[in-house]
Amino acid sequence: MIDRMGWWEDRVVPGLVDRALKGRDIGELRAEACAGLDGTVLELGFGGGLNLRHLPAAVTRVDAVEPADRGWALSERRRARHDLPVQRVGLDGQRLDAADASYDHVLCTFTLCTIPDPSLALREVRRVLRPGGTLAFLEHGLAPTAVVARWQRRLDPLQRRVAGGCHLSRDVPALVAASGLQPGPVRAAYLPGPRTPWTFGYLGTATAP
Repeated sequence: MIDRMGWWEDRVVPGLVDRALKGRDIGELRAEACAGLDGTVLELGFGGGLNLRHLPAAVTRVDAVEPADRGWALSERRRARHDLPVQRVGLDGQRLDAADASYDHVLCTFTLCTIPDPSLALREVRRVLRPGGTLAFLEHGLAPTAVVARWQRRLDPLQRRVAGGCHLSRDVPALVAASGLQPGPVRAAYLPGPRTPWTFGYLGTATAP
């Protein structure tokens, strides 16, 4: 029997996400998230490589965690346009195959919504960051308005089913703070476009102690 939901998540969702999140306005936010990066970077949820064009020249290597083969395949042309070394190093952000304190930065964009246990993933981020290294994130999540938050929670079961496990109602700053990382500035606002339960976002950083 064909696992239709597995096929949908592995083959269809990566392409839908790539098309939805590659516009100019979102690109400007990606550029802000990437602005302070240098040295070795681990990217959780590499997808189609939409952040590559925004990485500063000071970045020397990107190690990519990407669970979907289709997502990695979508990144091939973008990787070919850059001299920056990029290698796929894992499939699961909850279990990173990396030594402690091995990265200067971790980059995470529109990824914490789909990781089954984001708290575990963020603890792994803290482990692999060198002291003083930063997590840079651009995520969507829980809106501050009660009526929107209620709709996010109502829609969560359907969203998870059709969007590869994506959650609408995760409180990203709270998750980051609970991981033991030291939160930096966070800008919380609706993403460009219509205000919907899908579009409240967070752009920020946190530092490894």
